[in-house]
Amino acid sequence: MKERHNLLGSTLALLIFVAKVNAFYLPGAAPHNYELGERVDLFVNALTPMLSGNVDSKLKSLINYDYYHPAFHFCQPESGPKSQPESLGSILFGDRIFDSPYDIKMLEANATCRTLCNPIQVPPEDAKFINDRIREDYALNWLIDGLPAAEMKKDLKTGDIFFDIGFNLGNDDDEIPSLNNHYEIVLRYHEPSPGVYRVVGVLVWPSSRGGSQDTDRLDCGGEGPPLLLSETQSTTVRYTYRVTWDRSDTPWATRWDNYLHIFDPRIHWFSLINSIVIVVFLCVMVGMILLRTVTRDISRYNAIDLSEDVQEDWGWKLVHGEVFRTPRFPMLLAIMVGNGAQLCAMCSVTLVFALLGFLSPSNRGSLATVMMVCWSLFGGIGGYYSSRVFASLGGADHRKNAFLTATVLPTFVFIVIFLLNFFLLVAGSSGAVPFTTMLLIVLMWFGISAPLSVSGSYIGLRQGSVSHPVRVNQIPRQIPPKPRYLQPWASALLAGILPFGAAFVELYFIMSSLFASRAYYAFGFLMLTAGVVALTTGMVTILFTYFVLCAEEYRWHWRAFLTGGGSAFWILAYGLFYWASRLSLDSFSSVALYLGYLLLLCLFDFLVTGTIGFLASYWAVRRLYSAIRVD
Repeated sequence: MKERHNLLGSTLALLIFVAKVNAFYLPGAAPHNYELGERVDLFVNALTPMLSGNVDSKLKSLINYDYYHPAFHFCQPESGPKSQPESLGSILFGDRIFDSPYDIKMLEANATCRTLCNPIQVPPEDAKFINDRIREDYALNWLIDGLPAAEMKKDLKTGDIFFDIGFNLGNDDDEIPSLNNHYEIVLRYHEPSPGVYRVVGVLVWPSSRGGSQDTDRLDCGGEGPPLLLSETQSTTVRYTYRVTWDRSDTPWATRWDNYLHIFDPRIHWFSLINSIVIVVFLCVMVGMILLRTVTRDISRYNAIDLSEDVQEDWGWKLVHGEVFRTPRFPMLLAIMVGNGAQLCAMCSVTLVFALLGFLSPSNRGSLATVMMVCWSLFGGIGGYYSSRVFASLGGADHRKNAFLTATVLPTFVFIVIFLLNFFLLVAGSSGAVPFTTMLLIVLMWFGISAPLSVSGSYIGLRQGSVSHPVRVNQIPRQIPPKPRYLQPWASALLAGILPFGAAFVELYFIMSSLFASRAYYAFGFLMLTAGVVALTTGMVTILFTYFVLCAEEYRWHWRAFLTGGGSAFWILAYGLFYWASRLSLDSFSSVALYLGYLLLLCLFDFLVTGTIGFLASYWAVRRLYSAIRVD
């Protein structure tokens, strides 16, 4: 990949970014037609830990390794491995794709085993490294015509046959690791027209073949002892493979259907119905409060005869002169709202692209790439919301607010990613982000996101603050004691249960996709769930803000943001539960990676849901106090 270091403004930075990112396309729009005998390239990707088929299995590591890591001693091409172009998102998610010495030609099968390369000597220290990776259930990842190599498995609940991406490096069934050194490669092809062939499936059955490794040819069908790597002396290993072609009626456009298997579709429907029930319940509750209680209060307040003696206010009307008072740390609140709005826009557009099918699974890393592009291009949204909220809260130093909005969150995220990248480098993982990629992200930030954020801040400042329906008293009034459930942290935890309950089922699949290398593709369910969570967050935050105002607590700004972001605390608790139930991490690097990524996930959720809660409460409070007559 080519890098350009002499950037002339944001336009040139964008051109460099586009040059590194592969274009996305609709699934089924760009098939590769093979001719008889044409070479079919097999590319190798990084080795990743995987969950075994056992229900009680746990993920034992989060470290990826290059296929050509020196300790594995895999066969290499004669001219040396060559890296393949990858998108920005693919690099960030740890893909490291290289060519391989496998000789595969369209419809040319091997009747016997073929030796991949000369026998390899594995020293004892590397044998221990490989055995440890086998015990941690590492999987090999191959790519042929954009399709990942997989093992054919059967869903025990539905009886459906599906392709499980990746295949084991070795076996640890008898607590003695054995290395898989023979691969039965079955390639499924479709013939749309005579003489035109397309690859529609890649299956691999690995096996461990021990015995003598010095013979010129091994028996593909023979049953012998497994290959055990000695940790006290060098072990000779010969890698072999056999290719078989299988005709299939599956068209090229639907070839991913076998890979994208839903183990239990009913659980997604259960999650969605559960979320809808929660939203309906909240809508009814908020409707009863706002349409009955509030309307009754407004009518009673407005019906007071001004000629009579002064009437005593009570409840939320009592704090009408305080409710729009500038809260503590208004700039920090505005910055968080601005960054949350930017994240909301990024997630919304990315989900729309994924739902419409533009983020094809064959284009690896396209999801993360689009998220990075949207984050950079939506910097203006963050600056606009931050500037208007800051002005509405009575802030004055708008230049400082614009600068911090564009720098605080990216700087914090970059520091966390840099520290996690350091742990990956120490562990020798292929998931470590290269320096050139880190530099590109910084250039995107300075060249695209930051200028757009400043521009958005300027536009927001030109539009000015949001008008308030009531004036603020000069002297703040005293606040009476509040019930315990209205304390900031208590209300945040109570309010966060409902949005979290609406999304916790989908959260399991997202966590498995992030940490267990499982492909996530139920974007329709995810988009509906995200809409339900947003609506639930807004409703429950308005409800708690009303309770707070009725308790004569006028400092609702930070409480609304904290209440809206309460689901992040439950996500953190769920992440720790997921660690205890689905992970068995032994190395410090894996633990640091998991906790670091979990922290970022909770932070992003807190900003998004907190922003939704704050803006919803701001709208409700303005509507509430603009409907009463203040004397």
